[in-house]
Amino acid sequence: MAEAPAAIKKGSLVKVNRSAYCGSLEAKASDSTAPDYLFEGPAEVLMLQGDYAQLRFRLPVPDVWLRADQLENVEQP
Repeated sequence: MAEAPAAIKKGSLVKVNRSAYCGSLEAKASDSTAPDYLFEGPAEVLMLQGDYAQLRFRLPVPDVWLRADQLENVEQP
């Protein structure tokens, strides 16, 4: 039996699930080509509010808000 994915919570390290993001309202509101760092991660979840999570990447880029169902946990080594 497959193990359920860990819940996204404050402090989680995540990356964006490409198939969940592409075609979404958030993708349509952004550049037509999403930057690779979104899908490579990791980003830290700074805050959760409703269905959305605020993400901070380890790059000099602005924080972003995305739906939590578009995120997946990054496996820790």
